[in-house]
Amino acid sequence: MHTAYDAGLLDLDGVLYRGADPVEHAAASVAGARAAGMRIAFVTNNASRHPAAVAGHLRALGIPAEADEVVTSAQAAARTVAAAVAPGSEVLVLGTAALEETLIRAGLRPVRRLDQADVAGVAAVVQGLAPETSMADLAEATVALRSGALWVVGNTDATLPSPRGLLPGNGAFVALLSAVTGREPVVAGKPDPALHVESVERVKSTRPLVVGDRLETDVLGAVRGGADSLLVLTGVTDRAALLAAPRGSRPTYLASDLRGLSAPHPQVHVDGDRATCGTATATYDGRAVRVAETGEDALRAQVALTWAVADRASVPGPERGPGR
Repeated sequence: MHTAYDAGLLDLDGVLYRGADPVEHAAASVAGARAAGMRIAFVTNNASRHPAAVAGHLRALGIPAEADEVVTSAQAAARTVAAAVAPGSEVLVLGTAALEETLIRAGLRPVRRLDQADVAGVAAVVQGLAPETSMADLAEATVALRSGALWVVGNTDATLPSPRGLLPGNGAFVALLSAVTGREPVVAGKPDPALHVESVERVKSTRPLVVGDRLETDVLGAVRGGADSLLVLTGVTDRAALLAAPRGSRPTYLASDLRGLSAPHPQVHVDGDRATCGTATATYDGRAVRVAETGEDALRAQVALTWAVADRASVPGPERGPGR
């Protein structure tokens, strides 16, 4: 499949690693894609680390990577803010030192606390995940947001994959501030366009493939960016969530893991209450979609038929299912 696309925009958490641990088959799959001529961008909604640190982490897991191949939501957030405020503007930062450094490189002046005499002097609040975020930080952001500051966040991911399971993500803290202030932020990361545009420009792609583990960020971001997507089941999205995926947040392809980047993806044929993919068949008996076989082709048939059944009562429109 990688021969059909000139670049792979690969998500990190849940696709290449979980926390400090590698995802099985990821390193070999990336190597195979590169060998076939696919350009690679490592795209993360996480704004907490500098690209050099992310690249170092990938290399430690056996995935060759350079800092300029890493595209972070911090970079997209800095680009978004710099385009909206005057050069040298003061911005309040909730995030790591890496986010702060990114804002400085964008010509902005990050601060951690407000000037009590001039709260309105802060042009924007920029928010990314940081383990040290405190109630005092959230209080400062609340005051700035209520004073009218632009609000840009790296992502709204409610959870973050880890070897211990799902942990609170940046979106959990964004939701808290939204509830307190009644405001909604500008999102620089997936699924909004800024990070996708940054990634496509970085690898000079005309036909990118977005690879991720989340329907609501990776897949929806690909749809909004006009790109095809490959969903892997090594992170957040499980089988149940995939079957329930709404129109507009459905992947072009799906696979158990990143080996799907180079594996063939047979077309799924849906005919009434029956779907076939390769040698696998799914049927709808009026109550549930059933499939006798196991494996990826069986899953693709089951998913495509489940979506078709769910869509029958809705307004028809263009939609591509797994393997199409």
